[in-house]
Amino acid sequence: MTISVVTLAGGRPDHLRNLVIGLTRQTLLPVELIVAVMQDTVYDLPAAPFPVRQLMIAGADLPLAMARNAAARDATGDQLVFLDMDCIPAPSLIADYARRLQELDGLLMGEVLYLPGGANTGDWRSEDFDAVAVRHSDRRGPPADGIELCNDYRCFWSLNFAMTRATFAAVGGFHEGYRGYGGEDTDFGKVLDTAGVPIAWIKGGLAHHQYHPHHMPPVHHLDSVVRNAELFEARWGYRTMGHWLYAFRLMGLIDDTEGLPIRILRRPDAGDFALTGQQSHQPYANTASVIRVLEARPASSERVAA
Repeated sequence: MTISVVTLAGGRPDHLRNLVIGLTRQTLLPVELIVAVMQDTVYDLPAAPFPVRQLMIAGADLPLAMARNAAARDATGDQLVFLDMDCIPAPSLIADYARRLQELDGLLMGEVLYLPGGANTGDWRSEDFDAVAVRHSDRRGPPADGIELCNDYRCFWSLNFAMTRATFAAVGGFHEGYRGYGGEDTDFGKVLDTAGVPIAWIKGGLAHHQYHPHHMPPVHHLDSVVRNAELFEARWGYRTMGHWLYAFRLMGLIDDTEGLPIRILRRPDAGDFALTGQQSHQPYANTASVIRVLEARPASSERVAA
């Protein structure tokens, strides 16, 4: 079996370079890396002992679903490993997926640990990350060994996963109606669940997520979250990203009354960005902690749109 690695890229060239370096240090090398480029120019990438192809993806609204599908179609490997560009693969990631995909033909999710700012600078080594990397509090850990099936499709996070190319093609890939940030991966999990394709965690397949400023809930993607939540509802009969919508409602950003279209009441301001922003000492931003702050506010201090 041969493995192609697929990633999406826009900005953050240092992160993509680190991903490539991590792939060159694999105990089992991929046959290629396909980079779906969502910016105007290609990247200057380090030399690698496998082909690296950069596909230019049109569209200014972060076409994540379309980009993943295009890269997967261009891949030649029997197995596909999807890594976000801000992930550094541990040396055994490719070998772990290769072994586990022979045991279960489904969607397999490897481990992810989060790095604080500065951990990936200089002449880094994957083993040095062990002392500083942490697990996401909203994400359950891997099984003690082997493979563990997930019985709720919402467990799927798209930053580090693998499938056979044949199974990915058979389910039709990601729905390209999703544009911008949010919802396309949950929709894909629902598609797999409906098709009877198993979703599972594995022990191994470790990637380290590199720090970059972010917001949770993603107030900087308010419009696309709202749009994609309504697309999901049109396709499946109910909305996804409910925790983000709930936080937006508490912040006075939206009216998401059930049975009616979601209305954006106001634009995020400096206070919203300060509340939701990730700091450099934090390995990740966390929606649950923001919701706790919002729920603890006295009702009289809640913001009401004009």
